[in-house]
Amino acid sequence: MALDGRARFDGRSSTKTWLFGVIHLTARQLYSRRWRRSLLLERWHITTPAPSLAPDPELLSAQAQHSQKLRDALTHLPRRQRELVHLVFYQDLTIEEAALTLGISLGSARTHFERGKQRLRGFLGAIEQL
Repeated sequence: MALDGRARFDGRSSTKTWLFGVIHLTARQLYSRRWRRSLLLERWHITTPAPSLAPDPELLSAQAQHSQKLRDALTHLPRRQRELVHLVFYQDLTIEEAALTLGISLGSARTHFERGKQRLRGFLGAIEQL
């Protein structure tokens, strides 16, 4: 606190008293932070369901096939659409952040993103019909 400027010595007490006050307050805040963290972790531990022991092999196989179909469909998209879909879905960026990353306008990014999603739906729908 004293080093980062949040605690200022105004001369109403001795330097030693002020310094011990700052140390005491810092220790209380640290203890309080640790206590809240442990309380939140305890709540999370109680409310989080235990993971299943063994995943279903058929489900894993179906998920792998679906992922492969999606990767194949992505390769058919134009470069700009593929980049936007990848940044938004796989890198968890917003469309605005993806536009900044690619150096394009927000309107252009939205257009390419929507067109990419439409094409993916079309590709995946055609694959499912086969």
